[in-house]
Amino acid sequence: MHLAYPLPWWLAVILAAGVAAAAFVEYRRPLAALSSAQRVALVALRVVTLSLLVLFLFRPMVVLPPSSVRNAVVPIVIDASRSMRIGDADGRSRLAYATALLKNDLLPSISARFTTELYTVGDRLAPLTAETIDRVGANARRTELATALATIRDRYRGQRVPGIVLLSDGGDTGGAGGVGSTAAAGRPESGASDGPPVYAIGVGAPEGLHDREILGLTAGDPRIDRASVDLHVSAVSFGFGRTPFTVRVLANGRLLEARRVTPTTDGSPIDETFTVSPDPISPTVYSAEIPVDSSEPVAENNTRSVLVSPAGRPRKLLIIEGAPGFEHSFMTRAWAGDPGLEVDVVTRKGRNAENVDTFFVQAGSGRAAALTTGFPARRDQLFAYDALVIANVEPDALTRAQLAMAADFVSERGGGLLVMGGRSFAQRGLSGTPLEEALPVELSDRRGGVVQTSSGDDVRVPNKMTVTADGESHPIMRLGDSVGETRKRWSALPALAASAPLGGPRPGATILAMTTAPGGALHPVVAIQRYGQGRSMIFAGEASWRWKMMVASSDRSYELFWRQAARWLAADSPEPVSMTFPEALEPGDVGSASIDVRDASFAPVADAVVDGTLTAPGGDTTPLKLRHIDGGGGRFAAALSPDRSGLHRVRVEARKGSTTLGAADRWLYVGGVDREFADPRLNEPFLRRLARSSGGRYARPAEAAQVASWLQATVPTDTTPERRDLWHEPWAFVAIVLLLSAEWILRRRWGLR
Repeated sequence: MHLAYPLPWWLAVILAAGVAAAAFVEYRRPLAALSSAQRVALVALRVVTLSLLVLFLFRPMVVLPPSSVRNAVVPIVIDASRSMRIGDADGRSRLAYATALLKNDLLPSISARFTTELYTVGDRLAPLTAETIDRVGANARRTELATALATIRDRYRGQRVPGIVLLSDGGDTGGAGGVGSTAAAGRPESGASDGPPVYAIGVGAPEGLHDREILGLTAGDPRIDRASVDLHVSAVSFGFGRTPFTVRVLANGRLLEARRVTPTTDGSPIDETFTVSPDPISPTVYSAEIPVDSSEPVAENNTRSVLVSPAGRPRKLLIIEGAPGFEHSFMTRAWAGDPGLEVDVVTRKGRNAENVDTFFVQAGSGRAAALTTGFPARRDQLFAYDALVIANVEPDALTRAQLAMAADFVSERGGGLLVMGGRSFAQRGLSGTPLEEALPVELSDRRGGVVQTSSGDDVRVPNKMTVTADGESHPIMRLGDSVGETRKRWSALPALAASAPLGGPRPGATILAMTTAPGGALHPVVAIQRYGQGRSMIFAGEASWRWKMMVASSDRSYELFWRQAARWLAADSPEPVSMTFPEALEPGDVGSASIDVRDASFAPVADAVVDGTLTAPGGDTTPLKLRHIDGGGGRFAAALSPDRSGLHRVRVEARKGSTTLGAADRWLYVGGVDREFADPRLNEPFLRRLARSSGGRYARPAEAAQVASWLQATVPTDTTPERRDLWHEPWAFVAIVLLLSAEWILRRRWGLR
């Protein structure tokens, strides 16, 4: 112990004598009779108390070793996820190699200089002891690397941590919704600099692993022809060169098609499209798989599944026609013959004797009364439909309020809008109206048409519709089972009678087909875009009925085109109560279902009462806990945590008071992909980015012995001893309080005040 203000010996003697004299005088003639032992005890307590107070005036302190080498903790984290089972680490599994590296190289060198604390990371961060290292199993379903590192930074905040040592194959597969090892690479980097550096040691082989994998499986928009859907399968083969392999597609476990494919080079992705016909009533789980080769150490990534839900209720379509005619009679019959559509038609007939517009209305039960004036008068009446068609209607035939309601129908309700026919575009009548921005093209052709995006002689034939490259694969334009057949069938159809000269596409819009004007300029005839929550489409041609009347009676191109257009426009139209959730959940994941609750006019209902259930495979039903998440809006959320693979059913119902607002019923397939084995090679790029962004370093296993010296280099070299004042210690205050309290208690007990 040292004093900040040293005092000479003679002053120390004087102060000691003064303290002793003060204590003696206090108890020389007490008011109550005290025995000798009692007097000595009270004097001693007073002397000790006064001595401590005097001592603290001269700032006693202790001298400690430099803080830079005291209490430094190095957390060591070892990956215990299932991908660590792969045996590509010098003939051993990745986990066995990592534990040997930890015991033989890391612990001896690091423990000699720092305090080490061990953890495993998988589904969660768990403590580990040196005695249980050999009992660690690679059983965790996912790798929460980013979460684990953030937890360690929080746990050791304020302590001296030279660095965090991580042994892993770099697969950060934590998080619901299909977060893969590469996709999650940026997540920990956002906060990596706020904490100790990470020294990552990669375990496994970055190259040379024999592996075939289904990279992706997606279902396209349904097509009308045979109610078919295109399944897009992406696969890759590593380590097998250009050896062909088989890709199989199954529906609910039943083999549909097997196709032999050959990679262009080793490791090059292969994309294949399979056309399938899902069950129109029940959900269908499609799987793509590659038979496992005997040399593959990983079989889990050879298959992937996707759910195709049934279409549900028929979609409601409202057609506003400017006048009777061939075009719209043929088109209406094509839509009315589609069992997936309910079609209401309002046709303007002309003016009566009182000069009032009259209309011919064909509508379903309960909906005709709202259409007698030619257009729904209220938002809830229009918003009851999924798609709106404005066909050959002069713009001045609709009021500005009606056009604004139609624009809101697309942007706010999420409905589909089709504007078609020469009269609808005549003299740029929609320019400056609320509906203009909803359309996918400029209404003026003052820039001389659009840039050619297709090839072939058809673009030189006036009014001949030619499909663009984007259109050849779009579900609206698909007339054949392949792009080549689609192109051939469109080329065989007659030319249109005319086409409105429209301008180029708006940003984000897509031109699906063009025509050539008599002067040679190219103009869009079919274009689409997303607008707000919905979709919009224009058809600028006239007399598409020629595709029905001027071809063979067996040709169904006309019906296919218009039915596919109507279904595409109406497909994404939400219900008043709609629900979304992650599509790629695995058992044990925690996802969030988002529920939007709106009334008949699609205004958010913040005070709705929402109930929900999750039905697991086998029929077990559990209630969902829903919470309101957006203040005055109508959005609610519920946590989803399925514990088994297979088909789950999520159902929610909403009401306001005694009024039922609606319900949402959706299927959820759990376990369609095993993220832990997606690209099972050592992910060195991720580990390097993680280490670099945190200020640490990446090491190969052969460099593991150097990690201790790297950690030592991060410790400050200051060797100045640390001096700590004793009067700042809590025990000093406690000692004074206890001494004074003891003296006071004894005085009261022995009759003194």
